Amino acid sequence: MEKKTFYVTTPIYYVNSEPHIGSAYTTIVADMITRYKRLSGYDVFFLTGTDEHGQKILETSQKAGVDVQVFCNKLAGKFQELWKDLDISNNDFIRTTEPRHAYVVQAFVKRLFDRGYVYKGMYEGWYCVHEEAFWTEEDLIRENGRRICPTCRREVRWVAEENYFFRLSAFQEPLRELYEKNPSFVEPDFRRNEMLNIIKSGLKDLSISRTSFSWGVPMPDDPKHVIYVWVDALINYISALGYGTDDPGLYQKYWPADLHLIAKEINRFHSIIWPAMLMAADLPLPRKVFAHGWLTVNGEKISKSAGNAIDPRLLMEAYGKDAVKYYLLRDINFGKDGDFSEDHLIQRINADLANDLGNLLHRTIAMSHQNFYGTLKREAVSTRETEDGDLIAAFETMKATYFDKMDKYQFTQALDALWTFIGFANKYIDMTEPWKLAKDEQKKGRLNVVLWNLAEALRNIALAIKPIMFGTSQIIYDRLGLGDERWKKATFEHFSWDNADDFQMVEGAPLFPRIDIKEFKKVIQMTNTETKPEAEKAPPEKPAPAVIEEKPENVLIINYDQFKMVQMKVGLVLEARKIEKSRKLMRFSVDLGEPQPRQIIAGIAQFYEAEALVGKRIVVIANLEPAKLMGMESFGMLLAAKDGVNLRLLTVDGEIQPGAAIS
Repeated sequence: MEKKTFYVTTPIYYVNSEPHIGSAYTTIVADMITRYKRLSGYDVFFLTGTDEHGQKILETSQKAGVDVQVFCNKLAGKFQELWKDLDISNNDFIRTTEPRHAYVVQAFVKRLFDRGYVYKGMYEGWYCVHEEAFWTEEDLIRENGRRICPTCRREVRWVAEENYFFRLSAFQEPLRELYEKNPSFVEPDFRRNEMLNIIKSGLKDLSISRTSFSWGVPMPDDPKHVIYVWVDALINYISALGYGTDDPGLYQKYWPADLHLIAKEINRFHSIIWPAMLMAADLPLPRKVFAHGWLTVNGEKISKSAGNAIDPRLLMEAYGKDAVKYYLLRDINFGKDGDFSEDHLIQRINADLANDLGNLLHRTIAMSHQNFYGTLKREAVSTRETEDGDLIAAFETMKATYFDKMDKYQFTQALDALWTFIGFANKYIDMTEPWKLAKDEQKKGRLNVVLWNLAEALRNIALAIKPIMFGTSQIIYDRLGLGDERWKKATFEHFSWDNADDFQMVEGAPLFPRIDIKEFKKVIQMTNTETKPEAEKAPPEKPAPAVIEEKPENVLIINYDQFKMVQMKVGLVLEARKIEKSRKLMRFSVDLGEPQPRQIIAGIAQFYEAEALVGKRIVVIANLEPAKLMGMESFGMLLAAKDGVNLRLLTVDGEIQPGAAIS
């Protein structure tokens, strides 16, 4: 049976600078969707590439004193190398300077001309070289007598030249009907509404050629004109498939595209101009354009001048590619603007990857070797107890949610569901207490069942992360003793319970070593220092005082950096006991998502019965140095509110995982 096809594209990246974390983000998302669809049984074609024409590229290469083609070759190579380092699984990498692309661009524009949608005229207007766009007087920002581009805030130029025009105005009504009949054509919905408002406000014909420079694809039959860079660039989605050539097989198989992935600033070109061009050429339209938000760094827009255009290679070297991918997909809510924070990345590595997933794997392997020389037998899994059924039910719930959210491009929510299941698998260890089972020879059969269930949970977790953390998925399969070939063949057909046979667990290094933030040199600090010109480097700041003077109303003011030093986490109370010979003190055993529970001593015995606190999720300051109270070590502080005579612990609403960070 022939597989259903799926065609996904990224924008083709402009080669005026090296790739940064923003361009890597879009490509990582596209790769994850590609792998997810392939694991779901689709025949996927994944296209990315580089946009290499236009006045901006020409002027940038001239400033660098480099031949423009040599300049493009070097930067296009940077993108290709980075995608290889990131394990991006694209089928093709299209470059607009390739002859195969130029041929299709000319053929496509000639088709528009022959069908009466291109004409010649004079154009006068304000032109932004950086954005490769014309603006009306009303669009511009006035600043100190200068006219400023509303997008990039650079000064514009007045241009008057003979141009070819595309009759974009002819497609105002067809585009409006497209949006109304197919609401999912552009997502998210607020981006769709933005584009629909532009359409309804009126579309003007589009200038599609330039004569002031020659770096581009010549107009057919009029080579003194070069085709507007955005018209040239958009056609890459079909030129890579061989449209209009002697070998159109890929075009016939994969077009129309199922998903154009883009950033929001180029939405108008993809959601208005591109479908209008296709309508004019009488070609099928893409099924969906998804315009995601901007990626900022510590709240600032990414730019070279700001010194925050992070090289993804530095991140990979510091944290590993899988950790970086996981963080971007988990923390950035796809579709909306998202902020990259290295502190949050480290927190995700320590909490989610090292603690939750890494410890689950480590504990399962360690107990398997301690008791069964690493061999777990499936035939021993003949009966199930309540805890086993709960674990399987949690898996089925996760599986349904995972597929639903991935299909809707809600990746954060899909990973939330997966990590909830990982949390439950760790809880399953606490419920079944395998360390106790190991002490009783008659319960070794039950111990095998428990450990086999944990291994089966890990096998399914490895499948769920395979589209996202490709290398980590393979490591887990190896540690489970399932072998490389089995991992390569594993698809979502195997995403089910009781799909494995025996496990032969293999010991190894920690999956994700914890990062000591005090000892670690952060990448963003390195980047800011190393990429800013000498003149822009700020002198070292004086350290902030530890305490800021109190205001009259007795509010102690601290800065944000001081606040960030306090690590608050969700703690699950496992045990609570009143300390004999003490009227106030109570001793707690608290799960903070770490390998061992914490002992915390707190003076709340007058306000609570110990038994009533077991099972509560409380707020704990986790990085307070240990102290001794009545000869016992207390590591952490419970947070509570007191109004004189009453005291109440701060608790967390809902079933959130122990160790979750509070911010």
